[in-house]
Amino acid sequence: MHYTGTMRISDKGHLEIGGIDSVDLAKKFGTPLWVIDENGLRDNCRRVKNAFDSHGDALVIYASKTLSNMAILKIVASHGLGLDVVSGGEIYTAHKAGFPMEKVFFHGNNKSVEELILALTVNVGRIVIDNFYELNLLEEICEKLNIHGQEVYLRITPGVDAHTHDFVKTGLIDSKFGFTLTDGQALKGVKTALEKEHLILAGLHCHIGSQIFTLEPFQHTAAIMMKFLYDIKQDLGFEIRELDLGGGLGIYYFAGDEPSTYEKWAETIMNEVAKQALELGITKPKVIVEPGRSIAGPVGTTLYTVGSHKVVEGIRKYIAVDGGMADNPRPALYGSKYSAIIANKANQTADELVSVAGKCCESGDMLAWNVNLPQPEAGDILAVFATGAYNYSMSSNYNRLPRPAMVLVADGQADVIVARESYDDIIRNDRLPARLE
Repeated sequence: MHYTGTMRISDKGHLEIGGIDSVDLAKKFGTPLWVIDENGLRDNCRRVKNAFDSHGDALVIYASKTLSNMAILKIVASHGLGLDVVSGGEIYTAHKAGFPMEKVFFHGNNKSVEELILALTVNVGRIVIDNFYELNLLEEICEKLNIHGQEVYLRITPGVDAHTHDFVKTGLIDSKFGFTLTDGQALKGVKTALEKEHLILAGLHCHIGSQIFTLEPFQHTAAIMMKFLYDIKQDLGFEIRELDLGGGLGIYYFAGDEPSTYEKWAETIMNEVAKQALELGITKPKVIVEPGRSIAGPVGTTLYTVGSHKVVEGIRKYIAVDGGMADNPRPALYGSKYSAIIANKANQTADELVSVAGKCCESGDMLAWNVNLPQPEAGDILAVFATGAYNYSMSSNYNRLPRPAMVLVADGQADVIVARESYDDIIRNDRLPARLE
């Protein structure tokens, strides 16, 4: 298995995370249960920050959409990282968590008026403009609120194919995101932004996709964007001082995944930016990067309890667990693959081929196809790895299932950081018209 952070197999043959037997976690907090390895999370924050700091002026920003709650954001802030938010809810969470708002970057392709006002009210550091409509809208709002000097980025679509899943490619020309570079739209966007009275163009942003294993697309993107900075200086006489090159660094989910390291990623990007600045004769900008799922993804594990099973003779054996696509929709959405073990049989030989089904009323609710496990039995605790990113964020109440709890574990201590939903929570926002009572 691909163990990360503080994971290990205990003397009892059980999976241990943060110095705690995962079987004990399941008994105490129930299942399904999201478990976050705090020391693993902190180590990832430190490593990626150190990797970029060692090459010069840079800022690493954490992606709220991967995993956002107040405890997680407190940890991220304590390591000096910035924050990428994409909604009013993420802005509100960051503000309530006491995150330094000057280090918050507000992204999104269709920000509402209410969200933009909230961002301005709590003094979000950078608003990343995605299109001409939004550029004009933000200028109007700032004028009405008598706000001068709001710093903004423009999101640029550089036209780079990162060889990832079609649904998570964001740097291609045919994308809902950003000002396209190849048709002159991006340069026009820069010119328009510079003409705004209430906004300050502080930098540019781009992002080419997610779950990327090779470093060449990052290097290529850096070169393209630096050339665009040169064109801006030549055509408009303006030097861009900050360059956000996005992220998308892949992580290990399943056999065959071969992610790069923070150190190699930083070296590739920072060296290319420095090289291009020297060759083009422009000032080297401050570099901002977004490691995305690579910070939170590997440090999350989901625990389930095994229930029923079904054998289709000559075809496959199904085992079912007490969660599924409501707490992890990624296999159904993207065909995502995950590694898993039976936590209470972690030292036993994985000699039975099974497919793991969720409990939702959907044929497509499958958490894993064709994985080898020790012979599973009802009551076993199944641990699915690398579920720290997007699982909680994308979870739902499908089939009116309550969302699981989340616990933060470190040095033998476990704390609930997201409470398990109850049935009362499920109906909390339901309303009965008087005529139905």
